[in-house]
Amino acid sequence: MKALVIGGNGFIGTHLVSALQRERMDVRVFDRYPSKFVEPSKTVEYVIGDLGNHGALSEIVNDVDWVFHLAYTTLPKTSNDDPVYDVRSNLIDTIQLLQECSKAGVNKVVFISSGGTVYGVPKSVPIKESHPTDPFCSYGITKLAIEKYLHVFYHLNGLDYVVLRVSNPYGEGQNPHGKQGAIGVFLGRIAKGEPIKIWGSGEVVRDYIYIEDVATALLAAARYRAKDGQPRIFNIGSGKGISLNELIAEIRQTVEVDVQVDYTPARALDVPVNILDIELAKERLGWQPFVDLGDGLARTWNWVKALDPVKQITLI
Repeated sequence: MKALVIGGNGFIGTHLVSALQRERMDVRVFDRYPSKFVEPSKTVEYVIGDLGNHGALSEIVNDVDWVFHLAYTTLPKTSNDDPVYDVRSNLIDTIQLLQECSKAGVNKVVFISSGGTVYGVPKSVPIKESHPTDPFCSYGITKLAIEKYLHVFYHLNGLDYVVLRVSNPYGEGQNPHGKQGAIGVFLGRIAKGEPIKIWGSGEVVRDYIYIEDVATALLAAARYRAKDGQPRIFNIGSGKGISLNELIAEIRQTVEVDVQVDYTPARALDVPVNILDIELAKERLGWQPFVDLGDGLARTWNWVKALDPVKQITLI
């Protein structure tokens, strides 16, 4: 069996690649950049490129059984700045990818969608997969559109697929000086002795899931065999909500250093609460999260502290 991981040098991708290697699968990684934190494996085939290079797609999907599509060029909070770019670089390039997967006879595509944006403001929590999808950022809209195109390609060409609507992943390998991922960014600022920045009052509630649990969910999704009419879209999260203020309290217990917090005006794009119902994934995929928040925070903090200070500076 051979797997292609698009975005395999990123945060989620590097953990998935390690999980695939533990399963003794052949792995090909396609990414725009090398990994910032993980050394290349001698047993993995690395291809540096861009999904926008449509001529390269037929080559990277050749002789592949599973395709994991993890790459995305935009973030929720910036996607509305240039929705045309979001559509061109994510939706259109993914449609081209699906065409090549169909031609190459790929067995399955597993796509990382967004449990935090596709639903919009929840009408009830925890949020089930059947909840209305009303995203109000371009990021969520294009994620949802890709979900729909995956079903089109399954219906027309028999290209099997699974969609994972992931909540808020965190853990080792998440850039502590990046712009996405509250836990990673918070710990990165603490490591530099800088205050944490909170948008709003800190009462926004989110569902955080440890990265290794996301990797096992991706493997379970690839192995899952759905029949016509059976679900192919699953929420992946902890199933538990925690406010930013509660998260900061947990972090204070973990890091055991002074933690300063700066509160700034709330953002229009932040929904007040997002907690995913993960019962369908438990039932159909045979998956469940195992690492609780306290343990995950401790592992992540130890990794952040161990980073080479020179490397940390170059990533800012």
